[in-house]
Amino acid sequence: MNFALFALAVAAFGIGTTEFVIMGLLPDVARDLRISIPTAGMLVAGYALGVAIGAPIMALLTSRLPRKRALLILMGIFVLGNLLCAVSGNYTLLMGARIITALCHGAFFGIGSVTAADLAPEGKKASAVAMMFAGLTLANVLGVPMGTALGQAEGWRATFWAVSGIGVIAFVALWRLLPNHLHAEKANLTRELQAIRSGRVWVSLSMTVLFSASMFALFTYIAPILQTITHVSPHGVSLTLLLIGVGMTIGNFAGGRLADQRLGATLLGTTAVIGLLMMIFYWVSGSVVPTEITLFVWGAVCFASASSLQLNAMTTGAAAPSLIATMNIGAFNLGNALGAWIGGLAVASSLGLHGVPLAGSAISVIALVVTGSFLWRAKPREAKAAAIPVGEI
Repeated sequence: MNFALFALAVAAFGIGTTEFVIMGLLPDVARDLRISIPTAGMLVAGYALGVAIGAPIMALLTSRLPRKRALLILMGIFVLGNLLCAVSGNYTLLMGARIITALCHGAFFGIGSVTAADLAPEGKKASAVAMMFAGLTLANVLGVPMGTALGQAEGWRATFWAVSGIGVIAFVALWRLLPNHLHAEKANLTRELQAIRSGRVWVSLSMTVLFSASMFALFTYIAPILQTITHVSPHGVSLTLLLIGVGMTIGNFAGGRLADQRLGATLLGTTAVIGLLMMIFYWVSGSVVPTEITLFVWGAVCFASASSLQLNAMTTGAAAPSLIATMNIGAFNLGNALGAWIGGLAVASSLGLHGVPLAGSAISVIALVVTGSFLWRAKPREAKAAAIPVGEI
């Protein structure tokens, strides 16, 4: 199990790096391609929409393939997409290459998270999903800061060449370390479509969209905020991204353990704290030390939510776990696009970059209401079924 989880984590590291590194390179891409910061921010939205739209399509296309073969095909698409990013000569080509790269993202994390959960014993499933997501958090600790520094020194295209190499390493790790015969129940299209019709599934997915929108309203524009408001140097931006990544890694593992014990409380608590932290960031963003501390804690709490939301979707859509897990990854990225768009509106408003954390906090309030409603409605259902404790929805 540990070797298989390691292979999945390596692949998650590569995918996470290519998804998040664009935030640190946003000013460099904007200058090189002669576009505005909000326009460059749409590269985040384009990738996210590619994941959201491509996730269910790729999940259905790979549903009858053995899981290992499906994961290898998806990683091959990832390598191709990053190579195209590296050779893109204008904004349109780069956007297209980002969308191609995004096609593998949702299905890979969906199939991979179900695989990780199936490999783990009862009571450890959220922790196993968190182990896979550890690759995503390590991407923020190592991949994003190093990729940002490389792009600032050698040009942003060099970063995508490097990420392509990470993709090749991940492909080999999956090929060598994943079991050849991963158990997977044969796909039943009728049953999966029935699962999609469940109102609880769609509320669960909406929770993920709102959480991600709140996070990415701020994260998309973190580099220009740090440079313009906090007056951090480009090198300081890389160090701040590293600090956020460390927080995300700590929060990821802590969130996995908390979710195994009390999933509902973890979802509600982290959503509330994220909104509060962004309000704090609004007030302290002009000072370096308070900003760094706030962003570290913010990163930890954000990724304490990630594995919890994924397990929540898989549990709510247990009749079609692979499809629902993949759709939930799409929901994460739909939220990314929504957050990038709302953050861009804030930047274009009279508040400018100062308005970004306020926008993210406002989205968190909405997410808190939806999450509370979801958990409150679950209580009578669970009490009647006497199956799953309220804290383990």
